[in-house]
Amino acid sequence: MRPASLALQNQLLPGVSRTFALTIPQLPSRLRPAITNAYLLCRIADTVEDSTAIAPDDKDAHYRRLLAGLSDASAAREFSEALLGTGLLQDPLERDLIVQTPGVLRAFRELPDAQQGALRECVSTMCLGMAEFERLKNPHGLEDSGCLRDYCYVAAGCVGEMLTRLFADINPHIHDQRDELQRLSLAFGQGLQLTNILKDVWEDRQRSICWLPRDVFMARGVDLMQAHDWQDHPGYRDGIRFLVAVAHHHLRLAQDYTLRIPAAEVGIRRFCSWSIGMALATLRNIADNPGYTAGEQVKISRRRLRMIVATNNVSIGSNVLMRGVFRLSCFGLPRVQAQEIGLLQSGHEGSR
Repeated sequence: MRPASLALQNQLLPGVSRTFALTIPQLPSRLRPAITNAYLLCRIADTVEDSTAIAPDDKDAHYRRLLAGLSDASAAREFSEALLGTGLLQDPLERDLIVQTPGVLRAFRELPDAQQGALRECVSTMCLGMAEFERLKNPHGLEDSGCLRDYCYVAAGCVGEMLTRLFADINPHIHDQRDELQRLSLAFGQGLQLTNILKDVWEDRQRSICWLPRDVFMARGVDLMQAHDWQDHPGYRDGIRFLVAVAHHHLRLAQDYTLRIPAAEVGIRRFCSWSIGMALATLRNIADNPGYTAGEQVKISRRRLRMIVATNNVSIGSNVLMRGVFRLSCFGLPRVQAQEIGLLQSGHEGSR
């Protein structure tokens, strides 16, 4: 990738994600440009999804222009101009990202062909999937757990598949177990996405969006289509704790994924373990306060973040130590029961 493109990506990343601005620099240098580019492309697609004022058919057109921009510089400019032309992007950082989208797409085209292929498949899956879910958005939740599984796949599971392809391309030991890592990557993505959904429930609801599965709460006596003050219902709080248990289960599989990465790949293991640690800490906050009414109430502190980074860095070269840190991180989190395994299938497994 050319120096100007690298500089642009490094300039944009901290503004759109403090988490990835922290974790991506841990990766091997051969991976950083591609994974930074991948995150920026996903964030650009998210900007389209997040705008509640754009009609579904118009969003379809924006997604198509974005995908066309992967190959065509003029389509990249058309995407940027059309989205900015709606006048609906109010956040200055989002506007800047869309202004710079032609440069991000140019950086994509400067990546090696194999990396372009992995990113293209991921972004295509995400855009097409988001377009489908656009028509299911409402303030009362998704119909059932199967919809939640599918949404987690298009929002994050496909990212796990992409990362596994990129990791396998630089290390033969990772390549040799790529099939198993791909399977585990779906759980990894689902665990992280479900954690984000839980953290952002109330902020999403203010935008008339809810990704919670209605069947989980109906089984506990709460109809998300009728109830208003969800947090006041014991059944709602029990449903939140159940979804914490589901995310916990998936993050246990994410640890299996991380332990399969060779110990010599310190950067990749850090990238994975820091993400798991932050998600587990968030889940603990949610489990301790299932009646929270704002994401800020369950957000992890900077002190806790520093502790997660420090403990994971100390253990990163030893599977035994990593398992110990993980057990401590999971201590006291709710666990899912065997008979509820249906909701635990990851991504496409749940819809096959």
